[in-house]
Amino acid sequence: MSSGPSVILPSPVTEEKQAVELGGLSQWQLIRLRFSKHRLAAISLYVLLALYLMAVFCEFFAPYSREWRDLDHTYCPPQIVRFNFSDGLHVRGMTRHIDPITFRKTYTEDADRPVPLSFFARGEPYELLGFIPMERHFLGVDHERYAARTRTAAEGGQAAPKPTFFLLGADRYGRDLLSRMIYGARISLSVGLIGILCTFLFGVTIGGISGYLGGTADTLIQRFIEIVNSFPHLPLWLALAAVLPGDWSPLKTYFAITILLSLLNWTGLARVVRGKILSLREEDYAMAARLLGASHGRILFRHLLPGFTSHIIVTLTLSVPGMILGETSLSFLGLGLRPPIVSWGVLLQDCMDIKVVKFYPWLLLPVIFIVLTVLCFNFLGDGLRDAADPYSTR
Repeated sequence: MSSGPSVILPSPVTEEKQAVELGGLSQWQLIRLRFSKHRLAAISLYVLLALYLMAVFCEFFAPYSREWRDLDHTYCPPQIVRFNFSDGLHVRGMTRHIDPITFRKTYTEDADRPVPLSFFARGEPYELLGFIPMERHFLGVDHERYAARTRTAAEGGQAAPKPTFFLLGADRYGRDLLSRMIYGARISLSVGLIGILCTFLFGVTIGGISGYLGGTADTLIQRFIEIVNSFPHLPLWLALAAVLPGDWSPLKTYFAITILLSLLNWTGLARVVRGKILSLREEDYAMAARLLGASHGRILFRHLLPGFTSHIIVTLTLSVPGMILGETSLSFLGLGLRPPIVSWGVLLQDCMDIKVVKFYPWLLLPVIFIVLTVLCFNFLGDGLRDAADPYSTR
């Protein structure tokens, strides 16, 4: 007799072995294991790491410095990177045309004038991280190959035009938009990190005290939090940013904006911490520590808070996008960071004129960086929340 296909059932011994192995893992190991199964969150983590790596070493990854300009190529459109065996990696040179009536600038590609590119190309000298002198850029114009090509053209009696490389286009001053977006990433992304540090200090301290003391102190703190939450955030941000002195240095303005953003975002974390402390302060290990004479500060910060650290991390992760969007909104409206500081919100100030956006839509490209960062943080927060939840089915 022919038997049907055999079905291999999991052995009870194998399931018991897996349970023992999982039981031997720590809380953080279990969270990391569950997080690795969340594909979208894991990909978002790698994307954010790449963005922050680019922001830290922005001088190397940017083809030019943030204030470099080429007034002969104002509003130059993005150039497409091409490759062939004769010219290698290159972009086509751009020829500018000016309308004699409207004075509008248009550009056409010149297929006979390729501009060679190379990785780790020599370019403008800079100081990496402010103290390491370098002149190599991740991607840029290969000036040696271009000089050799123009020497051949000069021998034939042709003038050698200046090489141009605007991967994402140029602004009204002929500044490379890609370079300024990379430099702006350092400011916009660091605002979120510094902001969550302030949020962590305010939220954990005030929320922990509220939940641990209870009674009148808890009531007063919760009423204060409700008052803070009742203010509309954007108008209040505008009012606080308008109070900042106009003669402050860019560094002072940067830290002031960061603190202003964190002053309105700590209440959510404080509510989470307060609720957790209320449920944990009567646990046996907390009562034992109190009976052994431990101080209130030690019980709160040494015994209670570590019990839900993962929830704090999730809450902080989900609050970063709000701070980045807050800085972008204030800078876009001209009440946040101002030039010469470069951030994604400052770059979008050029888009306030709808006519400029109509003719030069590549000036809106910083929005893609903002949307990508916010989405990655949201996906990362969702993944961490699922991984930290002991009842998650993932």
